[in-house]
Order: sequence, then structure tokens, then C-alpha cells
Amino acid sequence: MLLPWELLILLSLKVCLAERNPRHGPVFSQEPSDSIFPLRFEDNKVFINCKAKGNPAPYYKWKVDGREIDMDLNYNLVEGNLLINNPHATHHGGVYQCIATNTFGTIISREAKVQFAYLQNFSRKPRNTVSVREGQAVVLLCGPPPHNGEIKYSWVFNGRPSFLLLDKRRFVSQRTGNLYIAKVEASDVGNYTCVVRNMMTNATVYSSPTPVELRRDGKHAPLAPAHPAQSLHVTKGSSVKLECFALGNPVPAITWRRTDGNPLPGKMKINHSNGVLEIPYFRPEDAGAYECVAENSRGKNIAKGQLIFQSMITLKDAHMAIEANLQWECRASGKPKPVYRWLKNGEPLVLEDRILLEGGRLAISRINLLDSGMYQCLAENEHGAIYASAELKVVASAPDFSKSLVKKSMLIQRGGEVIMECRPHASPRASISWRRGGEFLKDSRRRTIMEDGTLRITNISKSDGGRYTCVARNPFGTSSSTGTLVVKEPTKITVPPLSVDATVGQSIVLPCEVSRDSSLDPTFKWFFNGKLIDFNKQDHFEMIGGVSGDLMVRNIQLKHSGKYVCMVHTVVDSVSAAADLIVRGPPGAPEGLMVGEITDSSAQLSWGSGPDNHSPVTTYSIQARTPFSIGWQAVRTVPDSVPGQMFHATVIDLNPWVDYEFRVVAINNVGVGEPSMQSKQIRTKAAVPEVAPGNVSGGGGSRGELVIQWEPIPEELQNGEEFGYIVAFRSLGTTTWKQTVLPSPDASRYTFRNDSIPPLSQFEVKVGVYNNEGEGPSSHVVVVYSAEEEPSIAPSRVLARTLSASEIEVYWEPIPQTASSGKIIGYEVLCWEEGVQESDAEMVKVTDTVALLSGLMGSTLYLISVRAQNSAGAGPSSPAVNVTTKKPPPSQPPGNIEWNLTNSKIFLKWEHVKAMGNESEVTGYKVSVVSEIAESLKTRKQMHSKKTCCRIMTQKTVCFLLMYTFSN
Repeated sequence: MLLPWELLILLSLKVCLAERNPRHGPVFSQEPSDSIFPLRFEDNKVFINCKAKGNPAPYYKWKVDGREIDMDLNYNLVEGNLLINNPHATHHGGVYQCIATNTFGTIISREAKVQFAYLQNFSRKPRNTVSVREGQAVVLLCGPPPHNGEIKYSWVFNGRPSFLLLDKRRFVSQRTGNLYIAKVEASDVGNYTCVVRNMMTNATVYSSPTPVELRRDGKHAPLAPAHPAQSLHVTKGSSVKLECFALGNPVPAITWRRTDGNPLPGKMKINHSNGVLEIPYFRPEDAGAYECVAENSRGKNIAKGQLIFQSMITLKDAHMAIEANLQWECRASGKPKPVYRWLKNGEPLVLEDRILLEGGRLAISRINLLDSGMYQCLAENEHGAIYASAELKVVASAPDFSKSLVKKSMLIQRGGEVIMECRPHASPRASISWRRGGEFLKDSRRRTIMEDGTLRITNISKSDGGRYTCVARNPFGTSSSTGTLVVKEPTKITVPPLSVDATVGQSIVLPCEVSRDSSLDPTFKWFFNGKLIDFNKQDHFEMIGGVSGDLMVRNIQLKHSGKYVCMVHTVVDSVSAAADLIVRGPPGAPEGLMVGEITDSSAQLSWGSGPDNHSPVTTYSIQARTPFSIGWQAVRTVPDSVPGQMFHATVIDLNPWVDYEFRVVAINNVGVGEPSMQSKQIRTKAAVPEVAPGNVSGGGGSRGELVIQWEPIPEELQNGEEFGYIVAFRSLGTTTWKQTVLPSPDASRYTFRNDSIPPLSQFEVKVGVYNNEGEGPSSHVVVVYSAEEEPSIAPSRVLARTLSASEIEVYWEPIPQTASSGKIIGYEVLCWEEGVQESDAEMVKVTDTVALLSGLMGSTLYLISVRAQNSAGAGPSSPAVNVTTKKPPPSQPPGNIEWNLTNSKIFLKWEHVKAMGNESEVTGYKVSVVSEIAESLKTRKQMHSKKTCCRIMTQKTVCFLLMYTFSN
């Protein structure tokens, strides 16, 4: 026997479990569906699914063709699922329904048709020959035998072991089995056999061959699609396929699209050379009209198909009080329009005066306990039926405040208003009354008991404080709940923020001080343009002032202009005050910049004003940019007095035939604003060139030449197309100018050649400019000398001596100035090995009369010649002199080096180096010593390091002394 405390624990646990797992009627989580089963001897069972949720757990029954099934050796229940042992196609095929029942009612599942798969043989009757012209289309009919279950169609050509390959020209419909060939070719002649395979029983049958023979060629437009997309009724989550294939010559291309123009969803698959459109996981948004378009060079054809989504609005469970009114609406989509039926606990709903059925709508007035149960709506048309179910619970109970107590404590400001809600759970609905202390309240000027039981008190005074109790009654009992009303002094803002003007970069403080009930702690919040300021994320705002809510705005920017609201919250009330902050800053960018009339040196501009940011614009600056300028540059303008809302100015001093972009910058007393958007690029009109070439000079070149040079005119100063130069020259003292035209804007040099021109003759020269608008100015006249004459004699007394195995020094006498008509600017020294042509000699240029030749090979005979050079070129070469370089140094280093350190002395030993036959004899050794001490003493003061290099004319031991001095 349980003790009282144990019983109490069990009851508490039962209540807890009931709250966590509420009791309810059955709801299907899995329903049977139409199925086709193979009859196999190795696994001769059929399993039909059915599962429902419910608390308590439901129990199950099944019907077949409207008759309840008695469980026997053939039928077994596995949970809610139906297992059929040793099924027979004749006895066990039919329409099945699952029935689930618990204490709250009964529901029946949708109907599921159960069939068994089979495949019979083709008729053995021979098939007629099909005769077709080459290039035409042909359809070969399969005519499948009687069958049930999923079927796959294929075709065999000329008895080959493999199936006929499908492509853009050939298509096999998986709906009819027919073979479509859009354009017959000579290779298509032969016998065709239709192959049908039952995917469930794995049985395969073959038709009699259909012979195809060829007639003459022909072309025709695409025919109507062989299989237009059909209208289908599709349920959510299922997979649907639309077939389409067209016949024609040339072979038509097949494409798919939605009739409403929306793109095909990415999940859709198009295969069999675009002939099959597959939509997996069908959703409501996939419903609609689809078009198959077949097109070739001779025309196109379109077939339309419709996918209709079959759906039903689900019903919601209803928990209602006794005597209430119930309304459920059941709507389903489908064509033809569905017809509705209602079931209660699995049986047709019995109509009476309180129950009204209209279309899919069910209305029950003044419900009672007997109306409780499971309800189902059936929507049916020729395509089938769909079900929706819901539970009706009718509740009768005394008033209960356990989940909706009157608020325990209510704080309210004096002069304010309070709403005390009283919402007990009761069925039927309870009548409500209120009392304060022991006195029941009646409606008055300030107190109102509303229809739903809520108590409203306005203009509250201190005397309204106290305990208030809500009393609820219905035929099943009475209950009450009590709360306390506490009246506080209202909060007021005594120092509100004031509207203020500020300039960009300034800082200001907006005050917000309050008076309040001493028992309440206020909370300050600031809003900027309707959004709460987050002081942790916005660097410009800071709350200061301690007990007050003053707001500091630091380093004000234009974006801070707007409305600021200080809001003060207490647990009782909330008050606010607002102020406007006007921020004055540099003006915004001018708008609508346009370029009007353009000349060769001016352009008319117009623009509208941008925001002045609360400080009027005082002036506008116009800037221009060209491909030749560095950034934007201010330009000269002349203001235009044109009335209107737009501003106008003419830009002057522009260069002709140059691409310009313009922008406008507004300036006010605060500063310089943002520039406008740049104008579109314009080009000024062309004009005659105005600038003459500069730095005209010349000279040099070869004998008989007059070389003239100048600085070319920059592109921005050429003023037009077809720009070029006019070069004029005349001998000094003559009057007639010779002219030549150079039609290249990049030209900077002109050479006049005439062998009769004496060397260093004086010419007067000038260079002018022109373009397609005319000729421009010429440069100042300058005197230019013609080319010099090459030196006529060779240097004399050329001497050469060997310095080492790789170096030779060469000397010579300079040629006299009379031997050249110009100034000698240098000499060329030619050096080549014996047996090498002088034309392949290496050359060294010098300005003196001595040259050092390096990088030579040792023990080698060289020939050396010298010639003089002036601006006209090089003179004749001197007779070659012979000189032989010395033998190279030993190639082997000293070996077996040994050393000893004693105090401050280092003793070195090494083996003597023996020279080879083609090497110089060893005459001494060079030793270089660098101490590592220097590296370690870099941080010392006045550190000195000595590198000792000596020539040692001995093969014996040598001693080196290194000394380092330093001081701290």
C-alpha cells in the first residue's frame, strides 16, 4: 500500500508527464499508397504501410474494397502496417484503407489501390512493311501486350544484341513504346523489333520485326510534336515527366520553356536529346503550363502541357468550450472542381439542425461534449481523393487562474491610467466581478469593468492604491486572483534639449535633466532620427553628466544633422523631449552639369545647385582636365547673365582641338565642397596653330648634309588635324628661301643632302607650323652650319706596349687641325688577333691620345690601328703595329698552408707554386690579412683596423704583425 507522500509524488509525476505529452486523437504520419507488387516465390509477401501518432497510442483495422479484413493466415498486423502472406493476384488485389482509433476518435486513410505485376507475350502475327521516303519522318508502333507494373521500352535494329541508340533524330516514348525517327536516312533501312521489359518481374518480350524500306528523297517543315506534353495532376514531392518529340527535315531542335516566361527551375532535368522534361520533388511553384518548341530552318511548332498541383488546406485541431460555435473550412485545388464529404470518427457525418455543410465548409453551432471526436474532409474528383483531418475537443471546466493570474504588483504614475486584465480559463466562459479590499466595485466616471472582464481606472490618484481581486464564476465553480496597485509620482523632464546650429568639426552638448519619484531609478536613452544610439558602436556620441542624461556629440559631421530625442524610462512611466540639430558644412556637389556651345577656345557650361548644407554658396569654381594635364586645373571663366534656376558660365582660354572634361566645385563660408560629376568629354573646335617651334638648331651629319633640328609642338598646342612643319633655309647672304613640308606632328629633324655643299657652310634656318585650318607662325631665324668633312690623314707614330697577359697600352701623335675641316672629337682604336680580318676588329673610343686595351688573351699577337673622328665621321686608319701580350700568371694557388700563432705574431708556411710551360715564372707572393677582431670591436670607441698586403720575394716562412688600438 502506498504511503500518502508516495501517492503525492506519483500524482505530481502523472501531471508533469501529461503536460509534456498532451493527449490527442490519432494523426496519420504514414498512409498507404497505390502499389504494384511482383509475385515472387522466394519472397512471397506484400507489405502495405500505415502509421499514426496519438496519445493514447491508436490501434488499427484495415478494409479492402469496403469490407473489414478479418486477420487470418493471409493477413497480419505489424504495428499499424498490413502484411499479406502468399498473396494471390485474384484474391488480394483491390482498394485498401487503414483505420486508426484511440479514445478520442477514429480516422481512415486515403484509398490505396494494390495490384500485381505481369507481362504477357506479343502476338506472333507478322507486321506490315513501312515504306518511307529518304528525309521524311516515320513512326513505328510498338503495340505492347497486356501488362501491369512499370514498363521500359527499347528497340532492336536488324537483330543486333544491343538496343538502338537514341539521339536528336530518334526517340522512344516511354508512354506508348513507339519509335520516332524525325528524318529517315539510307542507313535506317532494316527490321525493327520492339522490346518490352517489366521492371518489377524482370520479364522481357519481343515483338515481330517491322521492316522499313526506302523511297525517294524529300524535305518538309517540322510536323506536330510526336508526343505533346500532357496535362497531369501532381501531388507534392512526387516526380513527373513530360515527353515531347517532333518529326521533320532538317531534324528539329527541341527546347522547353514555361508559358508564363519564368525560367525553368535548376532542379529540372532534360534528357533524351531534350525530348523528356523531368521535374523531381514537385512543389506548388512548379505547377503551370509548359511548352515544347520544335524548330528547324523551315519552321517551328509548339505543344503545351499543364501540370496541376493537387493540394488541400489542412485543418487545425480545435479545443473549444461547451456552447461555442465551430467553423472549419476545407479547400482543395483540382480539375474538375472537387466534391467534398465530411467524416466523423471514420463514418459519414450525420447532419442535424446545428450542423451546416456548404461546399468544403463545416459549421457546428452550440457544440456539446458529444461533438468531440476526429473529423475528416474528403475532396474527390475523377483523378482521386485527398484527405484532411482534425480533432475537436469540447472542454467543460470551472474558472482556473493557474496559468493567467492577475498581475501581482502594478506600478503606475499619479494621473495615469491602469488596465488590470482578468483572463481565467473557464468553459463555458465565466462572469467577472472586481472588488477592492472587501468592497465590490461598480462602474463610475473613472472606473470601468469592460466586457471581457478587464478593469480600467483613469486619472489615478494616491487613494487608488491597494489590493484588487478579480472573481470569476460559471456553472462549474468560482475562483479569484488578487494583485496590488502602487501609485508613484510622475517623471518630468526639467531641462530638455534645445534645438541648436553647429558647424562641421565642432562639439556640442544636448542636456536632458529630470525630476522623479525618489524610489525610482531612471534610464536614459537617446534616439537619432528615430534610431536608438548605440554608444558602444558610434564614436561621435557620448553620454555625460552622471545622474542626468546629457548627450555630447563630438566632431560633428553633416550626417549628424537631424532630430534627437531624449527618452527617460522608469518602471512606472516614460517621458521624452526632442530637439533639432542643424549642421552647417561645406556645400554638396553641384548637379546636372551640362556643356553647351563650344568654340575653338571657349565652352558654355550650366549646372544646378547642390545642397548648401545650411550655409549659402558664395562662389563656384570651374575645373578642367585634359589628357595632357596633371589632374584637375582651375580655368578662367566669364559669368553669363541667363535668368532661371540653373547657373551659367563660359570657360575661356581653352586650347583648340583638345578633349576637355569639366566639373564644378561650390564654395561657402564653411569651406570648399565636393566636386560635381564630371561632364562628358568634349573637343574644342580646330584653329590655325599659334605656337612656333622652339630651340631650332642643327649641324653635324655626313659630308654634303645640312641637318636642322627643333623641339616638336605638343599635341595640345597643334590646334587641329593634319598638323605638320614647314622647314625653310637659305645660304647666308642670299635672299631666296628653300622650303620643304613635313606632314608629321612628331617630326623634330630634317636633313637636306647636296654633295656640292662645302663643309661648315652657314645657312639661315626657320621652322613654321600648319594644320588643316592654315599656316601658323614660324620660329626666329637661326644660323646653322652644314656638315664637316672627315679627317683626311691617319694618326702617326702609333706605339704599343704590353702591360700584362690581358692589357696593352697604346700611344700616338694627334693629327694636326689642318688635316680636318672640323674639330677632332676623338679617336677610334682597332685591335684584332693575327689571322683575323680587320673588319672584325674590336674598337675602343677615346678622346685622348692614349688608350688602355684590356680583357685580352695571354701570349697572343695582336694588330693595332688608330683613326681620328669628327662629327662627319672617321678618317683613315694608321698602319697596323704588332704587339704580343705577356704569358698568363700561374693557374694553381699555393698549397699546404700552415700557420702558428705566438703572442702577437703569426707564422705562415706554404708550398712553392711551379709555373706551367705557357705561364709566367713565379717571382713572389702576395699575402692579404684581415683580422676577425675588427668585427667584434665595431661597438668600441676609436677602433682602427689595418689590412696588411705585402709582396714577398721568397719561398720561405714570413711573419706578419697586426696591431689594433682602441680606447674606452
